[in-house]
Amino acid sequence: MSRYTGLPTLNVGFIRPEQMAFSVAGDGIDGGRNGEGDSPAIDFSGGGKLVGSYENCWVQAREEHEYTNWLAAYLGGSKRCINVPILSDWMGPFPVDGLGIPQMSISGIPHSDGALFSDGSGYSQATVFGTLDVAAAQSAGRITLNVFGAARNLRWSDWFSILHPTRGWRAYRYWECSDPVDVTRTVAGVVYTGKQYVIALDRPLREAVVAGSRVEFARPLCAMRVPQGFDVEWRVRGWWQSRPTLKFVEAEIR
Repeated sequence: MSRYTGLPTLNVGFIRPEQMAFSVAGDGIDGGRNGEGDSPAIDFSGGGKLVGSYENCWVQAREEHEYTNWLAAYLGGSKRCINVPILSDWMGPFPVDGLGIPQMSISGIPHSDGALFSDGSGYSQATVFGTLDVAAAQSAGRITLNVFGAARNLRWSDWFSILHPTRGWRAYRYWECSDPVDVTRTVAGVVYTGKQYVIALDRPLREAVVAGSRVEFARPLCAMRVPQGFDVEWRVRGWWQSRPTLKFVEAEIR
């Protein structure tokens, strides 16, 4: 089994894509034609793969060109994988500021002595996170999830990610969730109060996880590579402008 932990993470904010797209491909198979000539789809036990793209990225500064050139070298040939964040900042269950803008993280957190870093910045942490309340087996279709810090209940669907022991970061979304139940749990020595849900995953769990495993809602990550036959080109036009498009497919799931 390949290991997908310790991968570099795509710096999406640095290359500023114009648009993005994420979906799950191949999560059903043809069930054969019935007497009326219809061909119903049936669930594929392993689930489909997450696919995504960041299109028309804005690259012009010298270091931006260096970074996209590194991406081309690192991802070329679809041999290596990278953690790709999903920019679900706007739709996640995050608290909002006075302007109604969702806040997925808190920044400017000082050291224990109150001091900041030399450049005036501090630590940052997610405003919303979760833990698995019950261990789940590989290919599980439902998990019991505790959510802390959310400004609203889980409802239609949200993206989130789980760090698996060998499969690394994998992103999921749910298509059904139970009514919330109040829950109090101790996480890393700190007591948190939140809500507990049983949710149905969009595709089966990629690897078994233990109770207490952390779940991230802020820019969920997924181990991905570029599709076979796709090249990350270093293409430049006048005034050193480049508008690369990046396409990804989830890393192997077997």
